[in-house]
Amino acid sequence: MGFTRADFDRLVDEHAPALYRTAYRLTGDAHEAEDVVQEAFRSAWRSRHSFDSSGFNAGGQGERAWLAAILRRRVVDRWRRVHRRPLPAGETPIEIPVDGHDPLADEYTDEMQAALGKLPRELRETLLLVVVSELTHQETADLLEVPLGTVLSRVSRARKRLREFLLAAVRG
Repeated sequence: MGFTRADFDRLVDEHAPALYRTAYRLTGDAHEAEDVVQEAFRSAWRSRHSFDSSGFNAGGQGERAWLAAILRRRVVDRWRRVHRRPLPAGETPIEIPVDGHDPLADEYTDEMQAALGKLPRELRETLLLVVVSELTHQETADLLEVPLGTVLSRVSRARKRLREFLLAAVRG
């Protein structure tokens, strides 16, 4: 059980860009996204003993699903919290391999971010976990603790609404 510092460094290198994209889409702010990803990796490091280094934890989720679950909890914590806590003395931030801007900036426009912001939270979150975090529909269902059909329905409705919002923006 657990993983080494080298395993953790690999997790950061491999999964940070997808987690950052997800955090950015959930928060709508690059700096907030960086902070949330750092918090998520800090939590992952602290709970590394509960993760099976073969890539699957007790719930059968893969590394990215495990990290996405942690990220999701950190985003929800931020949504609930009004005040920010400073980094505890002696703790250093984890370096995230992104250059401070949305890595999908060419692919996702301001219009897309605005359209995502119009979606109800459960639709936006489900869509982002599947599309941006690249989790399977089943991993997303397990993470959100909802039936697979609910995930499929939410993703379908989210895509339809996004299309409607974007078409309305183009028209007028």
